[in-house]
Amino acid sequence: MPAESPLFRRVLFLSLVLAITAGLVALAVAVLAPGGWTLWEILILVCYLGTVPWSALSAANALVGLGILLAARDPPAAVLPALRAARPGPPRQRTAIAICVRNEDMGAVLPALGRLMDGLPPDLFALWVLSDTPAGAAAEAEQAAFDAFAAGSFPPAGGGRRPNAHYRRRDVNDGFKAGNVMDFLDHHAEGLAYFLCLDADSEMTPAAVLRLVACMEADDRLAIVQQLIHGKPATAAFPRLFQFGMRHGMRAWATGQAWWQGDEGPYWGHNALIRIAPFRALCRLGPLPDGSRILSHDQVEATRLHAAGWKVRVLADDTGSAEGNPPTFGDFVTRDLRWAGGNMQYLALLRLPGMTVMARWQLVQAILLFLGAPLWCAILLLAGVNALTGGGAATPTGLLMLLLAATWACHYAAKLAGYAEVLLKPALAARYGGRAAFARGAAAEILFTTLMEPARLMAQTLFLLALPFGMRAGWTAQNRADRGVSWGDAARQFWPPTVAGLMLAWVFGAASPLALLLAAPVLASLLLAIPFAVVTAHPGFSGWLRARGICAFPEEIEAS
Repeated sequence: MPAESPLFRRVLFLSLVLAITAGLVALAVAVLAPGGWTLWEILILVCYLGTVPWSALSAANALVGLGILLAARDPPAAVLPALRAARPGPPRQRTAIAICVRNEDMGAVLPALGRLMDGLPPDLFALWVLSDTPAGAAAEAEQAAFDAFAAGSFPPAGGGRRPNAHYRRRDVNDGFKAGNVMDFLDHHAEGLAYFLCLDADSEMTPAAVLRLVACMEADDRLAIVQQLIHGKPATAAFPRLFQFGMRHGMRAWATGQAWWQGDEGPYWGHNALIRIAPFRALCRLGPLPDGSRILSHDQVEATRLHAAGWKVRVLADDTGSAEGNPPTFGDFVTRDLRWAGGNMQYLALLRLPGMTVMARWQLVQAILLFLGAPLWCAILLLAGVNALTGGGAATPTGLLMLLLAATWACHYAAKLAGYAEVLLKPALAARYGGRAAFARGAAAEILFTTLMEPARLMAQTLFLLALPFGMRAGWTAQNRADRGVSWGDAARQFWPPTVAGLMLAWVFGAASPLALLLAAPVLASLLLAIPFAVVTAHPGFSGWLRARGICAFPEEIEAS
């Protein structure tokens, strides 16, 4: 079997995943088995087995990705053949820059679009602002802002009129974003070969867009080129800390995943170039069996293209491709739960005929992203009950600590691999102000994640438990503006994890001081969820981080 064949790569990757799985399971059994099995320990093992696939997948992606990042001369080209084949020069076909908006602040949206469009050939690129804003004052203000933008009098001004800029508003938000895009393709895409799908908080450079088009034109069977995305330099503490880890984790993860998924990769809904003809023909999404609309539409669209033999590939490089992240913990959790609700809809799609094995795996992977949350919360609760009822007395503490460390390392392996890449490449570390400055940022982000993640998992768990009973997160406009969070607002949103933390602290404390000590990192996150939400949105703390350059991106350092 040739080493370059997709089957060889997938067999090799699966072997790595199974080896990591076997190691984690063997370690878990070695921790739980001494002294005999209690009912609670059996249930703990069952729940742990449910979390292992995601942990093993994360670790394997990170290891493969790190290997490529360190060994390849050009890592993005190593996992994207079209990048190697791309030719220089202007595009041969016309492209639409399509951005979907709904009740957005156009003062924040249009400047980035102006910088992009003013750097692209106007005869080859057309801007389409696709609005789903309901009729009224907001829609009128949106139209007025766009008209000023098209006339060249809206910042950034100076480029003159923009005759290649167009605005279309729907009266009915049918099908949400997927319906908005398909309506555009049906009625306004004549003469266009590709469209670049952007969200309201997306930002791309002309060079990045031209590179995507060159990749698309290098392979006639390529339907989507999904570029990696980093967070925009942020002033607020929460997004600043969050996206520092996300940027480095996604680079390692996406590189490893692109290596073995090949032509059947993911689509993330924005900052991606799409070939119009196959997308319009194959990606028209109807309602689910219960009549509801598909919310997390992007991955379903990718699976439709896979099944028809079209390629969906990832450009595992975030140069010139950015997005905004929620400015507060509360906004982040709200978005997270909306994604959870959308991904859980995939359970109804797994049985549909016509999907490839990899397409089904893409949906399973999206489900696993959130399904682990209730399992981790169940493990925490079962461990407390087991300790309180006298179980675990013979548990070897050393092996337990090793299991906790190994599980943590696997779960966050992509992020750790991303940090290792920067520290092992002096030129890359220099862009962050040197290794010491970068290591300081990595340590701050790890502490941040340690305090955030258990509370986030608790919120996901409560949402997923309520989902079968009709709870919905909704698909409303996101808050994108920096703002502080009051103690009252934080308490209203995060009292459930706080109460859970108090109850679990009592359980573990009643069991033994050692049990309380081992559970302390998780309990701290639950107990501190309210102050965490307040402090990470506080202007004073945000300014303190910025002043010291903690978790600064190269773009921020180069601009200062």
